[in-house]
Amino acid sequence: MGTKPLYAQEKVDVVASFSILGDIVKNVGGDRVSVTTLIGPNGDAHVFTPSPLDAKKIADARLVVVNGLGFEGWLPRLVKSAGGTAVIVTATHGIAPRERDAHADPHAWQSVINAKIYVANIRAALVAVDPAGEAAYKAHADAYLARLDVLDGEVRTAMAAISEARRQVISSHDAFGYFAAAYGVTFIAPQGVSTEAEPSARDIARIITQIKAANIPAVFLENISDPRLMRRISAETGAKIGGTLYSDSLTQENGDAPTYIDMVRHNIKALTSALN
Repeated sequence: MGTKPLYAQEKVDVVASFSILGDIVKNVGGDRVSVTTLIGPNGDAHVFTPSPLDAKKIADARLVVVNGLGFEGWLPRLVKSAGGTAVIVTATHGIAPRERDAHADPHAWQSVINAKIYVANIRAALVAVDPAGEAAYKAHADAYLARLDVLDGEVRTAMAAISEARRQVISSHDAFGYFAAAYGVTFIAPQGVSTEAEPSARDIARIITQIKAANIPAVFLENISDPRLMRRISAETGAKIGGTLYSDSLTQENGDAPTYIDMVRHNIKALTSALN
């Protein structure tokens, strides 16, 4: 019935705005959908500039899946230039946004519970544009939701194993507010340091003072490319230098985080090894 795979040419063309969303759509859509992402692996939505080719992708799509909460500020103009006929679904519909600097924080996927809401919204949107696939979409979504439940349990177990006093990190990413609220970890911004530029010696001294004053056990500062500066922070404070935390983008297939579930697992591992 509706669960049979379609022939290649009959696949539902779906455009997802960025890689994490694209992966969730693939898990719900399975072999009934063909997914294109505008911002691919290792891409940065904050500096993305759409091209005429992106407008064509949207014009050709049956469904366009976006995050919303201000994440894709470039979207309305792109949809207009695509002819404005695409069916657009906002994956964060129904999620209570956290505030960040008087704006909604768009990084809702950093809580696995929120990712389950993304799945429900995407499933409903796919059923609406392809009713014949309803049984398949429901089966795929149910299987993926079960995996997300396991993942949520893994995060909770890993974080609960770290004493509350040690569950705080300095991070140059301002993208983990939903993770922090869901799993009881405090992410602290480095004081007076721009995340855009390489910190100066004075910035490093300020961070060292901040770590000592608050007794912060771990530091994730990915905008410092000079390993000597990181070694100095570690030597002077005893804070563990963490690896990479992935926030807005997946990696290529051969990287640490080719899927959403891989990304969350990688981040748990990085946090656990730095905080324990």
